[in-house]
Amino acid sequence: QVQLVESGGGLVQAGGSLRLSCAASGSVFSYNPMGWYRQAPGKQRELVAQYTGGSSTYYVDSVKGRFTISRDNAKNIVDLQMNSLKPEDTAVYYCNLVQVRFGRRSDYWGQGTQVTVSS
Repeated sequence: QVQLVESGGGLVQAGGSLRLSCAASGSVFSYNPMGWYRQAPGKQRELVAQYTGGSSTYYVDSVKGRFTISRDNAKNIVDLQMNSLKPEDTAVYYCNLVQVRFGRRSDYWGQGTQVTVSS
């Protein structure tokens, strides 16, 4: 099994920066996609950024140019550097890891960390 432990988050003014970190343990491989989701009150959960086993990354349009995801495969850590934060970035952020076994997808989740951006 996989365990994900998040750190970071907090309260920041608009335009500020925060860095989130997620440490994975267990059956983790470099080809397992890892990324960050967020859930804001009254909104659907959305994938914010994802780092695959290769060099490919994904960013939701609203954070492009502001957020940067990085992955240390040796340490099984994925970080999310968030710059130029906006109030609409306020949400609970969840680290995510994806496994596929026997053609079935399993998602593992961190505990969630609150990011609050004041205007």
